[in-house]
Order: sequence, then C-alpha cells, then structure tokens
Amino acid sequence: MGTRGPQPLPANVHLLRGNPSKKSAEDLLGDFNPEIEIPSCPAWCWKEAKKEWKRITPELERYGLISKVDRAALTLYCQAWAEFVFHKQRLSADMARAEAQRAEMEAKGEIYKGGDGISVATPNGGFTYSHHWVCARRAEDQVNKFLAAFGMSPSARGRVRTSDNRQRTLFEQPGTEAWNL
Repeated sequence: MGTRGPQPLPANVHLLRGNPSKKSAEDLLGDFNPEIEIPSCPAWCWKEAKKEWKRITPELERYGLISKVDRAALTLYCQAWAEFVFHKQRLSADMARAEAQRAEMEAKGEIYKGGDGISVATPNGGFTYSHHWVCARRAEDQVNKFLAAFGMSPSARGRVRTSDNRQRTLFEQPGTEAWNL
C-alpha cells in the first residue's frame, strides 16, 4: 500500500511560511540531499538505453532530481525503456507481417488461420499472446514504476523532492530569521 496522507513539506517551504509547525533546524535539515550530478552510463547498456540516458539525464539534472547514487535506478529505467522499445518494434513488425500474410491468403481465396501479431496461432489450433506483446507489457510496467520514482509522470511530480543543497545555507547565515529557530 502507498504512503498515506499529505506529503511532508520541504524545509524551504517551512522557512518561507515562518516555520508554523515550529520544527527544529535538525528536523528541517534531516532530509537526504545528495549532490546533483549525472552518474556515468554503464558501458554494457543497450544502444536504446544509452539514447534514453542521454535524453533524460540533462532534464533530471536541471530539476535537481539526479545524483550519483541514482545510477542503478536510472540504469534499470533506461534498460526497461530499451526493452519496451525493442519488443514494440518487433510487435509492429509481426503485426505488419501477419496483415500481409492475411491479405495474400485472402487474395488467393484461402482462409487465414494465423494471428494478428498480438495473438499468434498455436500448433493445436488455438491462439495465445505474442511473446513480444507479453514482454512489452512487462517492460511498460517497469518503465512506469521508474517514471514514478524519478517524478517523471504527472501524478508522481508532487511526490518527489529536489536535491538542490541550497536549504542548508539558510541555517548557516547568522542574523537571518531561520538562524533563530
């Protein structure tokens, strides 16, 4: 089950509101704010995964949503994306091939008993889902999970917190209102 209730406010919002909850500086600074930095892409990643890495990492850095500690999660996201693209491309090719085969057989007056690309004929005359369709669906679920983890879906944006490391400087300046918490 997911997290219940409203998301906690970041420290900078508490400070801008005058810290109405009277949280201590320790409570406000207790967030984990790693340094914003794009991790290196593993050399073994698929070509499509590397393309996605190059596309998304500048945006994640721009919004303060990436650090070196996120390398594994980002690798899993990019690899899932590459797997999704691979199977969708194969599925499209299978569907085009099935449609061409159907049209060819209908032109000859024969009855087409194959699948449509998403479903494929089995040896006993039944139908089952194409393995490309099944794998694409699994990869799609994985991609959705990682999109939420990085705040890259509309519903997940409100649940992520940026790591800008600028909050700490508010407490280190004597004479400011935040200093006297």
